Amino acid sequence: MDLLLWRHAEAEEGSPDDTRRLTERGHHQAELMARWLAEHAPKELRIVVSPATRTQQTIGAWTPHFETTVAVGTSATADDLLAAIGWPDAGGAVLVVGHQPTLGEVAARLLHGDETGGLSVRKGALWWLRWRERNGLGETVLRTAIAPEML
Repeated sequence: MDLLLWRHAEAEEGSPDDTRRLTERGHHQAELMARWLAEHAPKELRIVVSPATRTQQTIGAWTPHFETTVAVGTSATADDLLAAIGWPDAGGAVLVVGHQPTLGEVAARLLHGDETGGLSVRKGALWWLRWRERNGLGETVLRTAIAPEML
Protein backbone atom coordinates (compact mmCIF):
# COMPACT_ATOMS: atom_id res chain seq x y z
CA MET A 1 0.00 0.00 0.00
CA ASP A 2 1.19 3.52 -0.80
CA LEU A 3 0.36 6.44 1.47
CA LEU A 4 0.96 9.99 0.31
CA LEU A 5 0.75 12.57 3.09
CA TRP A 6 0.27 16.13 1.79
CA ARG A 7 0.22 18.89 4.38
CA HIS A 8 -1.95 21.83 3.42
CA ALA A 9 -0.12 24.80 1.97
CA GLU A 10 0.52 28.05 3.86
CA ALA A 11 -2.65 29.55 5.30
CA GLU A 12 -3.71 32.82 6.89
CA GLU A 13 -3.58 33.20 10.65
CA GLY A 14 -6.85 33.54 12.56
CA SER A 15 -9.89 31.72 13.74
CA PRO A 16 -11.98 29.76 13.52
CA ASP A 17 -9.22 27.37 12.54
CA ASP A 18 -11.30 25.33 10.08
CA THR A 19 -12.08 28.38 7.92
CA ARG A 20 -8.53 29.68 7.46
CA ARG A 21 -7.78 30.22 3.76
CA LEU A 22 -4.56 29.80 1.79
CA THR A 23 -2.32 32.81 1.38
CA GLU A 24 -1.05 33.86 -2.04
CA ARG A 25 2.14 31.92 -1.25
CA GLY A 26 0.02 28.95 -0.19
CA HIS A 27 -1.80 28.91 -3.53
CA HIS A 28 1.57 28.94 -5.28
CA GLN A 29 2.82 26.05 -3.09
CA ALA A 30 -0.32 24.02 -3.86
CA GLU A 31 0.04 24.63 -7.59
CA LEU A 32 3.69 23.51 -7.57
CA MET A 33 2.86 20.28 -5.76
CA ALA A 34 -0.19 19.71 -7.99
CA ARG A 35 2.06 19.81 -11.06
CA TRP A 36 4.43 17.32 -9.45
CA LEU A 37 1.53 15.02 -8.52
CA ALA A 38 0.13 15.20 -12.05
CA GLU A 39 3.38 13.69 -13.27
CA HIS A 40 4.26 11.29 -10.43
CA ALA A 41 1.16 10.20 -8.50
CA PRO A 42 -0.14 6.65 -8.85
CA LYS A 43 -2.83 6.37 -11.54
CA GLU A 44 -5.31 4.66 -9.21
CA LEU A 45 -5.41 6.97 -6.20
CA ARG A 46 -7.99 7.39 -3.46
CA ILE A 47 -7.88 10.97 -2.15
CA VAL A 48 -9.02 11.74 1.42
CA VAL A 49 -9.12 15.37 2.58
CA SER A 50 -9.80 17.25 5.80
CA PRO A 51 -12.90 19.47 5.75
CA ALA A 52 -10.80 22.54 6.66
CA THR A 53 -10.89 25.27 4.02
CA ARG A 54 -7.10 25.32 3.57
CA THR A 55 -6.92 21.58 2.79
CA GLN A 56 -9.84 21.82 0.37
CA GLN A 57 -8.06 24.69 -1.41
CA THR A 58 -4.78 22.75 -1.44
CA ILE A 59 -6.26 19.70 -3.17
CA GLY A 60 -8.37 21.96 -5.38
CA ALA A 61 -5.17 23.07 -7.11
CA TRP A 62 -4.91 19.54 -8.49
CA THR A 63 -8.31 17.85 -8.67
CA PRO A 64 -11.98 18.25 -7.72
CA HIS A 65 -12.31 14.48 -7.15
CA PHE A 66 -11.79 13.58 -3.48
CA GLU A 67 -13.49 12.43 -0.27
CA THR A 68 -13.87 14.80 2.67
CA THR A 69 -13.76 13.37 6.20
CA VAL A 70 -13.18 14.65 9.74
CA ALA A 71 -11.10 11.48 10.27
CA VAL A 72 -8.19 13.48 8.78
CA GLY A 73 -9.36 16.90 10.05
CA THR A 74 -7.82 19.34 12.48
CA SER A 75 -8.78 17.25 15.53
CA ALA A 76 -7.85 13.88 14.03
CA THR A 77 -5.34 11.55 15.63
CA ALA A 78 -2.88 9.24 13.93
CA ASP A 79 -5.22 6.34 14.83
CA ASP A 80 -8.18 8.15 13.20
CA LEU A 81 -6.25 8.73 9.99
CA LEU A 82 -4.85 5.20 9.72
CA ALA A 83 -8.30 3.68 10.39
CA ALA A 84 -9.93 5.93 7.77
CA ILE A 85 -7.57 4.76 5.05
CA GLY A 86 -7.30 1.12 6.17
CA TRP A 87 -3.50 1.13 6.53
CA PRO A 88 -1.86 -1.12 5.43
CA ASP A 89 -4.48 -3.75 4.56
CA ALA A 90 -6.55 -1.70 2.11
CA GLY A 91 -3.84 -1.92 -0.52
CA GLY A 92 -3.64 0.45 -3.45
CA ALA A 93 -2.65 4.07 -2.98
CA VAL A 94 -4.16 6.82 -0.83
CA LEU A 95 -3.38 10.53 -0.76
CA VAL A 96 -4.30 12.29 2.51
CA VAL A 97 -4.40 16.09 2.61
CA GLY A 98 -4.27 17.05 6.26
CA HIS A 99 -2.58 18.79 9.14
CA GLN A 100 0.27 18.83 11.62
CA PRO A 101 0.84 17.32 14.06
CA THR A 102 -1.22 14.36 12.81
CA LEU A 103 0.69 13.84 9.55
CA GLY A 104 4.03 13.93 11.37
CA GLU A 105 2.76 11.50 13.99
CA VAL A 106 1.59 9.09 11.27
CA ALA A 107 4.96 9.32 9.49
CA ALA A 108 6.85 8.77 12.76
CA ARG A 109 4.74 5.75 13.68
CA LEU A 110 5.08 4.14 10.28
CA LEU A 111 8.79 4.82 9.89
CA HIS A 112 9.97 4.46 13.51
CA GLY A 113 7.22 2.48 15.21
CA ASP A 114 6.62 5.34 17.66
CA GLU A 115 4.84 8.65 17.11
CA THR A 116 6.20 10.32 20.27
CA GLY A 117 7.42 13.73 19.22
CA GLY A 118 6.31 13.08 15.66
CA LEU A 119 8.11 14.38 12.61
CA SER A 120 7.74 17.83 11.14
CA VAL A 121 6.00 17.94 7.77
CA ARG A 122 6.48 21.37 6.20
CA LYS A 123 3.54 23.38 4.90
CA GLY A 124 2.74 22.27 1.37
CA ALA A 125 5.12 19.29 1.53
CA LEU A 126 4.37 15.73 0.49
CA TRP A 127 5.72 12.53 2.03
CA TRP A 128 5.24 9.25 0.13
CA LEU A 129 5.39 6.07 2.20
CA ARG A 130 5.05 2.49 0.99
CA TRP A 131 4.19 -0.65 2.97
CA ARG A 132 5.76 -3.78 1.62
CA GLU A 133 6.62 -7.27 2.72
CA ARG A 134 10.14 -8.53 2.30
CA ASN A 135 11.31 -11.96 3.45
CA GLY A 136 8.02 -12.41 5.30
CA LEU A 137 8.39 -9.17 7.27
CA GLY A 138 6.40 -5.99 6.79
CA GLU A 139 8.18 -2.66 6.55
CA THR A 140 7.46 0.94 5.68
CA VAL A 141 9.72 2.63 3.15
CA LEU A 142 10.00 6.37 2.56
CA ARG A 143 9.77 6.78 -1.21
CA THR A 144 10.11 10.57 -1.17
CA ALA A 145 9.64 13.66 0.95
CA ILE A 146 9.48 16.87 -1.02
CA ALA A 147 8.71 20.47 -0.18
CA PRO A 148 7.17 22.80 -2.74
CA GLU A 149 10.19 25.13 -2.75
CA MET A 150 12.26 22.21 -4.08
CA LEU A 151 10.11 21.91 -7.20
